[in-house]
Amino acid sequence: MKLTRRSFLASTVAMAMVQSAGATGTATPFSHETVIAKARDLARHRYMARPTVPQDWLDLSYEQYKSIWFRHDRALWYKTETPYEVDFFHPGLYFPRPVQISTVSDGMATPVPFTLGNFDRTDKVPELSTDGEMGFSGFRLRTELDQPGTKNEFAVFQGASYFRAIGIGEIYGLSARGLALKTGDPMGEEFPDFVQFWLETPRSVQRNIIVHALLDSPSVSGAYRFDITPGPACVMEVQATLFPRTDMPHVGIGPLTSMFLYDSTDRTRFDDFRPAVHDSDGLLIRNGAGETLWRPLANPRDLQISAFSDVNPRGFGLMQRARKLSDFDDLEALYHRRPGLWVEPNGDWGRGAVTLVEIPADQEIYDNIVAYWRPAEPYIAGSQVDLSYRMTWGAEAPITATLPRIVDTSSGARAKGGRVVTVEYEPHPMHAAAPEDYTIHISSPQAETSPGVLQRNPENGGLRLAFSFDPGEHGLVELRAQLRKEGAAASEVWLYRWTA
Repeated sequence: MKLTRRSFLASTVAMAMVQSAGATGTATPFSHETVIAKARDLARHRYMARPTVPQDWLDLSYEQYKSIWFRHDRALWYKTETPYEVDFFHPGLYFPRPVQISTVSDGMATPVPFTLGNFDRTDKVPELSTDGEMGFSGFRLRTELDQPGTKNEFAVFQGASYFRAIGIGEIYGLSARGLALKTGDPMGEEFPDFVQFWLETPRSVQRNIIVHALLDSPSVSGAYRFDITPGPACVMEVQATLFPRTDMPHVGIGPLTSMFLYDSTDRTRFDDFRPAVHDSDGLLIRNGAGETLWRPLANPRDLQISAFSDVNPRGFGLMQRARKLSDFDDLEALYHRRPGLWVEPNGDWGRGAVTLVEIPADQEIYDNIVAYWRPAEPYIAGSQVDLSYRMTWGAEAPITATLPRIVDTSSGARAKGGRVVTVEYEPHPMHAAAPEDYTIHISSPQAETSPGVLQRNPENGGLRLAFSFDPGEHGLVELRAQLRKEGAAASEVWLYRWTA
């Protein structure tokens, strides 16, 4: 191909743009086996926390920290044929220990140096030093989604092992983590960190992007590979290889973190104009037996942990089924546009439990919901654990919904004592028969329940189940309900935990 002066200058400018934010160090051979080898080597040694950034970065106020931002024209792969661009986040304040990031091209990895000139800031920010341990707190990925010519963000990796993603038309809500350790344990939770990332340079026609990450913590090290494809839903194929330093009896695989403040199940603590406030409203499980379970979330007065025992689960996730603006009446937070996140195991995960942790919260700024798969057997020090799973960030779980879904749950006190519960089902061809043609199954180990009444909801055409229960002296009541027709399931299984 003939290289003209114009094309030479264009390629030179493009390379300068890449190098301004990107790879300028010494290149070294790289593959995912490189990350696995690093994790294996880390596990052979005692854990050592990474150095922190200089003190003046740690002393930034929240307002000062937010007054520093990355320049889009310094993005990695800016104005190149690569269909993605990457913005980097600076360290400091809540992110005291920087992570190191490299790019990978043709099997060679090149470090991305931290350059203060790639960030803009207001006059509220003092002069900052760059002597000492520098790096990034994370990065965001951008590409063309539904606006040709515009690269919009769809995923963020920042803080500990946290990351978030969205599908087209959604806004950020719940988060995921590489690994959860000792969540809800009395002795405290352990938060592993992604300490190093490698970003593979996508080809010009490539729709996915591959990110590698090295995880480290006092109990375990690990190598992760994320194959990420953005779109109407953002799909991540995750491979993880873990090397426990110590025996780990409480591990959370595919952990999800969300926020649930209140909805129509309990508004007694919140004097708010909005009918509901949450990023997710339920835990969805497709268990190994093929049942579909829906557990509405709660904001309890005390910490509560629920375990749904299973063998080889088919999937689980925290979902947002409230999808109308009127469900929240919030023109700023736009909770109806928050994604759900579905985790689908690849291969057999054996015995264990989908575990739900619900933490009391009094403000919507706190993530108080955690869900993950907890293996029944501990991971043993010195072993190697290989896992893979798919994560789908989108409006719906990517499963065949053969049964009518539960779309809302409400609860309130009865004038005669006890409580009344209503469960709303979406309109569905399976519910075309008259309500009296269905059998209602309601049960509770702690409380007596009424038989239940099933009616057609004239507003949406779906069915509504209403029943009551009396908790008596019980401070906790577990409830289960399902509709059946001619002996077969005619709805998802509804589960709920009421607490006094």
